[in-house]
Amino acid sequence: MSVVIETTMGDFTVDLFVEERPRTCMNFLKLCKLKYYNLQLFFKVTPNFVCQAGDPTLSGRGGSSMFSHLYGEQARYFEAESQPRLKHLKLGTLSMVNNGEGMLGSQFLITLSDNLDYLDEQGHCVFGEVVEGMEFLERINEVICDKDERPMQDILISHTVILDDPFAEPENLEYP
Repeated sequence: MSVVIETTMGDFTVDLFVEERPRTCMNFLKLCKLKYYNLQLFFKVTPNFVCQAGDPTLSGRGGSSMFSHLYGEQARYFEAESQPRLKHLKLGTLSMVNNGEGMLGSQFLITLSDNLDYLDEQGHCVFGEVVEGMEFLERINEVICDKDERPMQDILISHTVILDDPFAEPENLEYP
């Protein structure tokens, strides 16, 4: 199951681990289908570590899961999947960001280096990997950032293209 993420810095394709992380992958795919990520920024870039997107507030504390579109604010986050254990071992690993309480929403990160398995202890949920467009990772890894790790030049997600979605459509989820 794949998604092309088109950005102002180039496009890349991610393959999702739907067997290992079904709920997390469904959340990501339905947010893409809702166009949730369109026009959002990669708001944080730490060279040789991670780049982060999926927070419309750009604060690192915003965003919400697709379940909030079905069940309201009480479903803003959902519990992270942890079995089987998947690790942040290589460049291009895609993870949903832990909100600090073992819960996930819409924020995701992509690793910009190998062997970042200490991210595993922080509760981030690996659910895919970049399989095409590694040039994007090389370019974003070289951007100039301010003291808060925000890129000086905006890097915008212009569109997400779902290549395959194995999940049924939830009732009452309205797409644009």
